Parts: sequence; C-alpha cells; structure tokens
Amino acid sequence: MIRQLFDLTGRAALVTGGSKGLGKAMARGFAEAGADVVIASRHEDELEATAAEIRSGTGVRVAHFVADMTRRDDVRRLAESALAVMGHVDILVNNAGSNLPQPIDEIRDEDWDRLVELNLSSCMALTRALVRPMKERRWGRIIHISSIMGFTSAPGRNAYSATKSALTGLARAGANDLGGFGITVNCLAPGPFLTDLPTRLLTEAQQSAFAQRTVLGRWGNPEELVGPALLLASEAGSYITGEALLVDGGAFARAL
Repeated sequence: MIRQLFDLTGRAALVTGGSKGLGKAMARGFAEAGADVVIASRHEDELEATAAEIRSGTGVRVAHFVADMTRRDDVRRLAESALAVMGHVDILVNNAGSNLPQPIDEIRDEDWDRLVELNLSSCMALTRALVRPMKERRWGRIIHISSIMGFTSAPGRNAYSATKSALTGLARAGANDLGGFGITVNCLAPGPFLTDLPTRLLTEAQQSAFAQRTVLGRWGNPEELVGPALLLASEAGSYITGEALLVDGGAFARAL
C-alpha cells in the first residue's frame, strides 16, 4: 500500500524550469515514480540533455519544449503542446523563476514587471490553461514553487519575496476553487538549496552564512526536494491542499 501511495504510473507531469536544478531533480523523481514527464525552459541544449538523462533508465516518455514564461503566448503554447504530446497533464509544477536583488529605492520598472510575470503571473496563466482538463478528469496536482523568502526576506529581495509570498495566496485560493474536483493546490517553499541561482548571486561568505542559519548547518541538495514534491504530487498527499510546505533545513525554525 505504501508504494501505491507514491506510484505515479499513468500520470503525466509538467515541470517548468525543468532543465536544471530543483526542476530537473523533481522531474527525474516523478519519472522514477512512473510518471511521463514534460520539461520546459528557455534553453534547448539543456532541455535535450536533461530529457535524455531522465529518459535513460526510467522507461517513461519524456518531452521537452522551449518556452519563455514571461511571454503569455509561450505559456499558452506550452500548455497546448504538453496536452498534445501526453494526452493529459495530471501534475503541474510551476518552478520557473528568478531573482534580481534591488533595494526598494532602486527597483527598475522593467525588472519588477519581468519578475512578477515570471515568478507569479506565469503560474496563474499555466494553471488556468491546464486546470480545465484536470477538472474533467477529476484529479490533479498543482504545485507552485514558493520560497522561504516568501515568509521572511533579506535586503534587496523586494520583487522576489513579494512574488513568492503571493504564490501562497494563489495556492490557497486555487485550493478553494478546485477541491471539489479532486485537485489539490499547494506550495513547496525551499530554503537554502545550492543551485545556479544562489551560486550566481551570493559570495562564498554569504553562502556560508546562509548554511549556518539552518538547523542542519548546510545547504540542501536538489534531490532533497524530490520527496516533498512526490508527496504533494501523489495519492500520499491527497488530503493536503492550500498549504505551503517549508523545506529549509530548519532555517525558519531558528530565530537567531
């Protein structure tokens, strides 16, 4: 029975930002649990390599599509393409996102607008495009990737914290809309995970400081988000909806 709870055989999952980092790890985890997988990002070469890697050894179907999630037409085409190639999308992970630290008095309108579109509005648009078939099938799992920065913040993280906090509200509202159709809507809120984004934005000293703020005293590995994602994507999480699950090594638990 335990294995059945986490079994995704016959399901199809779409993961945005799926060519690397947390998205790649979650897509691979879903595939190992039996799901067919669609991954999307802006980079064809990364997508091809990741799709081949996921396909190898899992025996599932893996498709990939280039999509810029700041463009509504790309979002629409991604939804249409995923449905066309898989026939249905049961699990949606809105993972694509970015961060551009700017103090509140130095925010450029174009940067703010781009981050709001990428981190928040694209999640609404892709969910909107895929949820009707889920309602017809009376089963679905929607997972928005929020962040610990949606619950706390740091200097210059205005747009990032605002959008990641807003995703928790979007999940709660969506859970109310869709619960009657067997669809759950939740957020995963990762803390310090060592992926490309923090590696690019933080100095070694800042990375060390972030690690020491966790109870476990280290950064998370992308594979450590797979278990929580699988919980929310499977029957194991069928009674969890409208929630935000912090996966942060205890960072939020430590006040000082």
